[in-house]
Amino acid sequence: MSNQFVHLRLHTEFSLVDSTVRIKPLIAKVADQGMAAIGISDQCNFYGLIKFYTAAQGAGLKPIIGADFWVREPSEDSKPTLITLLAMNHTGYRNIILLISRAFQQGQYQGNAYIQRQWVSECNEGVIALSGGRHGDIGGALLGGHKEEALEFLHQWKQDFPDRFYLELQRTGRDNEEDYLHAAVQMAAVEQIPVVATNDVRFLSADDFEAHESRVCIGEGRTLDDPRRERRYSEQQYLRSADEMKALFADIPSAIENSLEIAKRCTVEVRLG
Repeated sequence: MSNQFVHLRLHTEFSLVDSTVRIKPLIAKVADQGMAAIGISDQCNFYGLIKFYTAAQGAGLKPIIGADFWVREPSEDSKPTLITLLAMNHTGYRNIILLISRAFQQGQYQGNAYIQRQWVSECNEGVIALSGGRHGDIGGALLGGHKEEALEFLHQWKQDFPDRFYLELQRTGRDNEEDYLHAAVQMAAVEQIPVVATNDVRFLSADDFEAHESRVCIGEGRTLDDPRRERRYSEQQYLRSADEMKALFADIPSAIENSLEIAKRCTVEVRLG
């Protein structure tokens, strides 16, 4: 695999309300940019998996299979936290499928599917975990000034994912990203935890931002100019090239290098037919 960058956190149109990325144009652009691999992490679903897998293989790209999950404990009123799980092998692939199924069968709450923290502990074999950035439990604790709590979360994740847990870093111009990033990098250095850069991709080019926002508004039943509407996305969440990502994280080169390392560690053969 060439010395570039691999996108590991990316939603496609199969995330329904928060992405405009279609599979075939995605694969074409990744191939055109000269990347060797690409990962998708749709929200608690594998709806686009077969289309993605076959298209990537057809273009000579390595497909990285994963999913984003919101973690919520039914007995608590705390805000759900994010975790991204990537399959290293067939066992990990099956474990992520089990988590998706359990989320829809047992984790439904107000129309959304969640997983519980203990379920992840039970289905961690063959899986690499990304911390969820500022939306993960560690990120939330760091931004809230609760360093001891963040360390406790980190140690729990390390126990479930020894040598398979990465602190996720993003620079997409959204609130609190740099505050979180500096705290996370400091923690990573002390605790000797690897970091990885993602761009939390929701559309292919920066010009697609307005179309993406329109799709989000349709899903939320709001209008673009509604002052009550939460602006959760930025125009920087596009499929950046490897050169753009390397320039963006020039001060943290290991975050770029680790995206390649993760891609090398993830090899799943999906049985078709």
